[in-house]
Amino acid sequence: MFVVLRFSLVLIALGVTLCGCAKPPQLQPQLAAYVGHDTDMVMTGSISADLSSEDIAMQPMPTPVGRGVLAGRTITVADGSQISLLPGEVVLTFDDGPRPGKTEAILDTLEAFNVNATFLMLGSAAQRHPELARAVARRGHAIGSHTYDHADLTTLSQTEAIAEIQAGHMAVSDALAAGGYEASRFFRFPYLSENGLLRASVVEGDLIVLGVDIDSKDYFRSTPQEVMDRTLARLEARGKGVVLFHDIHDRTVTMLPRFLAELEERGYSVVSLRTTGGGVFSRDLITAALPEGKAD
Repeated sequence: MFVVLRFSLVLIALGVTLCGCAKPPQLQPQLAAYVGHDTDMVMTGSISADLSSEDIAMQPMPTPVGRGVLAGRTITVADGSQISLLPGEVVLTFDDGPRPGKTEAILDTLEAFNVNATFLMLGSAAQRHPELARAVARRGHAIGSHTYDHADLTTLSQTEAIAEIQAGHMAVSDALAAGGYEASRFFRFPYLSENGLLRASVVEGDLIVLGVDIDSKDYFRSTPQEVMDRTLARLEARGKGVVLFHDIHDRTVTMLPRFLAELEERGYSVVSLRTTGGGVFSRDLITAALPEGKAD
């Protein structure tokens, strides 16, 4: 894979330039985990993910809205600078999944409102639940990566950080490949924690850093209503933007139908993102089949 090759070249170059200051070689937990992982607990902020499904069971599915009412245009980008949103446009993103019992419910809600999102998956989660990762692609959503095990990359050596990014992208790609899908080039830093050298390495590896304009902070122990109110307030203040959610929290599953209904009521449109395979003039990278009626 082209991305893996480019990462390998970057890794070799960095090893030459940083060998005098890098940490002594150690068994890297994130790479050992690539062989096997048996837990669904992940820290996304100061509070660990909640695993109760009671809210999901009590949450009725939304009534489908008219096709195309909330769904906006599709933007295909070769690099992050091309993600230019108009006033009233929103990009929905979900980090840290896939998570059984939660990701499916979010997919159903998105389908009911006929909108697409971008899922930044952990390699470890995609490896544990490859069928669910493929279900996300099958429903028409873009899938990017979010490292293998949600490490704060700024706490690792450069070599370890690149290895964590590469392992995550490989695991997501492998999970999708069995269904004939490809991972997009979108990547998001865990905790949004980065530095200039890490960002340059990611870009050199042909990944596209997907930033955040509106952080829902759904990883706090808030009520679904509080998550919704906080997110809408920040969106209204900006008028547009990339919204960060996580498809691992009950509160997000519960809140999402009302949030999308409110977006529709306020006249917003949800933009779908896709990436090319790398380079301004390269072909589109089809990561999932777009539903009928969705076109660039």
